[in-house]
Amino acid sequence: MAQILVADDEERVRTFLSRAITSAGHSVVAVPDGQAALDALDGGDVGLLLLDLVMPRRNGLHVLAEMERREDRTPVIVLSAVTDVSARVAALERGAVDYVTKPFHTAELVARVRRHVAQPAEPRQVEERYLTAGDLTLDLDRRRVRTGDTDVVLTEREFSVLAHMMRRRGDVCRRDELLADIWGQTFGSNSNVVDVCVGRLRGKIADLAIETIRGVGYCFYGA
Repeated sequence: MAQILVADDEERVRTFLSRAITSAGHSVVAVPDGQAALDALDGGDVGLLLLDLVMPRRNGLHVLAEMERREDRTPVIVLSAVTDVSARVAALERGAVDYVTKPFHTAELVARVRRHVAQPAEPRQVEERYLTAGDLTLDLDRRRVRTGDTDVVLTEREFSVLAHMMRRRGDVCRRDELLADIWGQTFGSNSNVVDVCVGRLRGKIADLAIETIRGVGYCFYGA
């Protein structure tokens, strides 16, 4: 079974989280800083990372950025006392799959862990494994993207948004639908996390066939 990695600089928080998650049937490794978290990701079978933002030796956002650079797709739940919307957006746009503010209810956290912890995937048929449009190819198993012969590095969130829209090609994907299906949580109507994510995709993939449907959402129209 893949381990759950806890990265928090407060010993009492590490102890509390380790006990709660172990009681829920998961194996836990706890580390006190961001660099130790990256080292643990390199050296172990980690299925989920619970990550604090404010830590020594690389803060949480630095860890997320380094994971993106390494193309590490381990799901990350940020646990932080930082409640600013800008911090939430920054973490989510750097690849975190969820953001939980401290203090939190243990039962809620365990439920989120169960939702996001990586599960072994059933082998796919070849035709189910890839999404293609022109020279753009998404490998759903390896979570990799190529345009022609060039690899494109996407965050887990960016990959999920692009895959969602490619599966729905020709259909309008509403912003609220993308928030619910990809982010898995409710944002205010003025949230721009979807727009920022699509903007990053357009910056990474030239001539990306995504049309903005003003006031509604986006449509992938690639053949």
